[in-house]
Amino acid sequence: MYDYDMLVLGSGPSGQKAAIAAAKLGRRVAIVDRRDMIGGVCINTGTVPSKTLREAVLYLTGLSQRDLYGSSYRVKEEITVSDLAARTQHVISRQTDVIRNQLGRNRVAMITGTGRFADPHAVWVDGGSGREVRVTFDKVVIAAGTRPARPDSVDFDDRTIVDSDGVLNLHAVPRSMVVVGAGVIGMEYASMFAALGTKVTVVERRDRMLDFCDEEVVESLKYHLRDLSVTFRFGEEVAAVEKHQTAALCVLKSGKKIVADTVMYSAGRQGQTDDLALDAAGLEADRRGRIQVDANYRTAVENIYAVGDVIGFPALASTSMEQGRLAAQHACGEPVRAMHELQPIGIYTIPEISFVGKTEEELTDSSTPFEVGIARYRELARGQIVGDSYGMLKLLVSPDDGRLLGVHVFGTGATEIVHVGQAVMGCGGTVDYLVDAVFNYPTLAEAYKVAALDASNKIRNITRIDGRRSPGPS
Repeated sequence: MYDYDMLVLGSGPSGQKAAIAAAKLGRRVAIVDRRDMIGGVCINTGTVPSKTLREAVLYLTGLSQRDLYGSSYRVKEEITVSDLAARTQHVISRQTDVIRNQLGRNRVAMITGTGRFADPHAVWVDGGSGREVRVTFDKVVIAAGTRPARPDSVDFDDRTIVDSDGVLNLHAVPRSMVVVGAGVIGMEYASMFAALGTKVTVVERRDRMLDFCDEEVVESLKYHLRDLSVTFRFGEEVAAVEKHQTAALCVLKSGKKIVADTVMYSAGRQGQTDDLALDAAGLEADRRGRIQVDANYRTAVENIYAVGDVIGFPALASTSMEQGRLAAQHACGEPVRAMHELQPIGIYTIPEISFVGKTEEELTDSSTPFEVGIARYRELARGQIVGDSYGMLKLLVSPDDGRLLGVHVFGTGATEIVHVGQAVMGCGGTVDYLVDAVFNYPTLAEAYKVAALDASNKIRNITRIDGRRSPGPS
């Protein structure tokens, strides 16, 4: 007899959902994690704190209201780190309570400590008392998550030179900052600190940022951030960072030098598998600490599964939750449906970006015909009400049958309203549905009708020439 039918290593989004799914199927389940990390990186240092920080920044700076009340409008003149931390800690505390309650309601045991494999059916758990406890299981799900990757050549001190975890613990809002890396995390923090008035310089070795996003949307974000005094150094690499008493000096390989109060590295993520003793279970991780899995999230060892950021792309809280649920169902012998290919991407920059489906570049590269329909927030009553003059929604539509091929949103509420397009695409709907649908007025979701009408009228002009499609009323 094993102590548990399923053991989960890590209590982040994927671990929680795996544990609860197995518990609902009547299995004896336990989660192993440190007392101060309930909810995993997502709740404590990653997704939730950074998104809460973003809301605090938007509110205290009054940035989203300046179209209405003037460019000098602010809720609070001198914004301190304690102002930002208060809201963040409040949300973390509430979310931790919610997670504990959910696990308790589903009778998932919580084992406090860190685990390492003894063999494929047992782990040693160190609770911090100096004595390890052996816990056995039939199946195990590794949901250990990731931590910020730290280049060996950089001397991090969590004060002047920080990563995305350390940036949450700064003692003061820096007057200037260099962000190394223009990926999702780098651009989210760059936009937040720029909104706070920090002079931000982004250094990126590639020629553009967020290269998986729609190019027009990225250009709109770049324009908006430049308006907040963000400087971009594309095609550049940091050769060295010199720490001085009150600042840091960034030396680029091109010879340029940048002085800043703080340097934040956003160099990707590293799987937290170093201390799991994977070899004792017959497993190994790659150099980034990631574990390879099959389509059902099972590793090379039959009773061991891995989910979430520790298995790599796409490394999103949303997809990790679904991976955890599907892995648990497969481990319990339940019928499993594959995860839907339509997975929305949300980037919480200021303004935010969200999309689902293909980009124009992808469709062009695959020689797929498409038409574009655009709605701009400034043309919507709701856009005027919320003071968003820069937002936009773009639909990519097949001119042959009207199917939605991609939905791209930039601006207020982007990560919310993208799901309207996701639902239409997932159900096989066409642009005609959006043309005929009645949307609440005034709403930002009304942008779908405006963009659908724009695309339909363009398709109608094509139809007059070749007669291959007859779109609905517009």
